[in-house]
Amino acid sequence: MRQLTRSLSCFALCLGSGLALAQTSGAIDLYMDAKTRQLFAEPGDGRIKLGSFRPVDAAAEATAASRLADAATSSSAPSAVTAAAAAPAAAKPSGSRPSVQVRGYVQARYSDILSGDEGVDLWTDRSVGDADSINGDSFLIRRGRLVFSSDVNDHLSVYIQPDFASTSGTTGNVLQLRDAYADVNVDTAKVHRFRVGQSKVPFGFENLQSSQNRLTLDRADALNSGVRDERDTGVFYYYTPQPVQKLFQEIQQAGLKHSGNYGMIGYGVYNGQGANRRDTNDTLHQVARVSIPFKAAGGQFYELGVQGYRGKFVPSTGKFTGLNGVREQDVNRLRTDARFRKGFDDERVGVSAILYPQPFGLQAEWNWGTSPGLDLATRTIDERDIEGGYIQAMYQFKRGKEQVLMPFVKWQSFDGYNKAETNAPRNRVNDWEFGLEWQFNRQLELTAVYHQMDRNNLVTGNRADKPDYAAFDSDALRLQLQYSF
Repeated sequence: MRQLTRSLSCFALCLGSGLALAQTSGAIDLYMDAKTRQLFAEPGDGRIKLGSFRPVDAAAEATAASRLADAATSSSAPSAVTAAAAAPAAAKPSGSRPSVQVRGYVQARYSDILSGDEGVDLWTDRSVGDADSINGDSFLIRRGRLVFSSDVNDHLSVYIQPDFASTSGTTGNVLQLRDAYADVNVDTAKVHRFRVGQSKVPFGFENLQSSQNRLTLDRADALNSGVRDERDTGVFYYYTPQPVQKLFQEIQQAGLKHSGNYGMIGYGVYNGQGANRRDTNDTLHQVARVSIPFKAAGGQFYELGVQGYRGKFVPSTGKFTGLNGVREQDVNRLRTDARFRKGFDDERVGVSAILYPQPFGLQAEWNWGTSPGLDLATRTIDERDIEGGYIQAMYQFKRGKEQVLMPFVKWQSFDGYNKAETNAPRNRVNDWEFGLEWQFNRQLELTAVYHQMDRNNLVTGNRADKPDYAAFDSDALRLQLQYSF
């Protein structure tokens, strides 16, 4: 019996070359000895004809494999032999084009200011506002994305993601590129790989979580202010040993809101100005990250990480309403300063700790650093200290086979500056969020959040007779329906 298995396995590997030789003669007949189960290309005593095989196309190869499997089964061959005989049907024809996977998701939001200051704008969500706000819309398409991905071969994978709900000035639902990169795998096990193009910068855990997968509606300001749109153009190296790859996959497949595989160790160089923006000072940023997952004996998953980046950032400037209520020209006094051409020091270090919700979970991150920042009183931008982070607790309830309820509470604090916003304004945040995510199934989920906002208004052109960048304190109800396909 072992001899038969070896014979058929050998045949499965050599079938392609045998059929290629048969192209000149039209077909090849195969016979199996009824006693020894050996395969022969010529008839003889005690040999059973399995069939004639002609190498026409992929469909013909699949048909030949099916005939071989049926013949082996009718001769009382074991199931392992059948599997071995059918193996050639799964092989891709030489020169075939790689398949392209297409998926996507849409996030529709509604918000309502419940109490507190009026005329406020939440810079991360234009659905939050009232009649005196610039962003007074209650309904909003926050994201509308399509993902095109393809494993071209063992050494190359491609990923492209446009967003149909981006904003340009006062125009919404504008098509804009989010991701466009290639993963070049040094080895077929994908332990070593280089990511080239526009992609997420490996800084922070929540920054790397997909918006489709993240629990809260927005990322925390403290770490998200480090990289505009979480993305930039550059080259990143990721080292992920196979045991770590397996843990990442287990966490993801368990529906525990993982960040995705950005390596156990990551290092990269990138432009530093943010997604869809060119480098302006011929100086690259550098980033490094280490994130190590653990699995306890009881099956509980943990993950600890540390990350940091450094570079030179060139802030954009524009008019704003100052403390005296006058629409002022911005920081013209520093226009001749070399730092506006070469950039200000921009560097941070952060730590991350995640206890995945099984069913109780905790997630916390904090970072410290130096960033370009605006002084409203003197209307000057200089290098200033930043500090902040968040703590989030959640609990997972499972209902039936598909439904998942996950209540959560999140506190975030930030004393710093948003370098990527016009004039790099100061942003002090002390927010609480109380929410519930209800996954009806993998394709449909509803999130409701009661958001207590205590922060700065970073949207310029305030309509409430207040200076730009003023602090506000308001409570809002925020809803989001997400559907995936």
